[in-house]
Amino acid sequence: MENPILIIGGKGKTGSRVTERLQALNKPVRFASRSTGFDWTDRCTWAPALEGASAAYITYYPDLAVKGAPDDIDALATLAVSLGVKRLVLLSGRGEPAAQESERRMIASGADWTIVRASWFNQNFDEGQLLPMILEGELALPVSAVREPFIDAGDIADVVTAALTDARHIGELYEVTGPQLLTFAEAVAEIGKASGRAIAFQTISDEAFVEGLKQAEVPADVAELLVELFTVVLDGRNEYLSDGVMRALGRPAKSFSDYAKDAAARGAWA
Repeated sequence: MENPILIIGGKGKTGSRVTERLQALNKPVRFASRSTGFDWTDRCTWAPALEGASAAYITYYPDLAVKGAPDDIDALATLAVSLGVKRLVLLSGRGEPAAQESERRMIASGADWTIVRASWFNQNFDEGQLLPMILEGELALPVSAVREPFIDAGDIADVVTAALTDARHIGELYEVTGPQLLTFAEAVAEIGKASGRAIAFQTISDEAFVEGLKQAEVPADVAELLVELFTVVLDGRNEYLSDGVMRALGRPAKSFSDYAKDAAARGAWA
């Protein structure tokens, strides 16, 4: 029988979608998460997940932006190659120094690698930390006119699935974005239009944002990551489009307006 493809973070926004696509191709899949005993903070749990896998899709918790991520990616990739799991696909992030260092470690590991470097997910608005604010009718963030090329998690999953199943993607770095640049206010307006809801956007101070996270009892690691992303990464460094989806799949990326219409039709913001 064909050895399974390991999905680290199989219940996440992209991992769950990659799993669906692989299963539709009749590919065997194995999950690795805390619920299965895998823990990024305990390296003794890594080998049982990797042993016998044919390839692995690597998503890092909470995000490659955190400072310890490069060492962990280095160690995991080295271990994977030593166990015969050479085909590795890494989900990375744009404009994040620790993420780019993790990419370099992956490339140096001896793996047959593919890197998928993604912009902000569309699904952060309906599956992530921003959803409660959207449902309350106001999204308040420490960003103003900076524009982001939001990418759909489905497009990421399509690129990852192709990379896991087709050798022509070995050695490729795909920087994936949506087809347009939007401010967060413009994205919220698209969601309001699609859902028929009145949703406001407000720019707030960094201090107010941090205080709001504390009051909402957001876990410390997630809060630290959100502060890093909003106060450092969203400074305009990612204000450009990339062609990773087209290069990998031969088709354009999904637009934010189409995402918003589809999510609204599912009742995401009902």
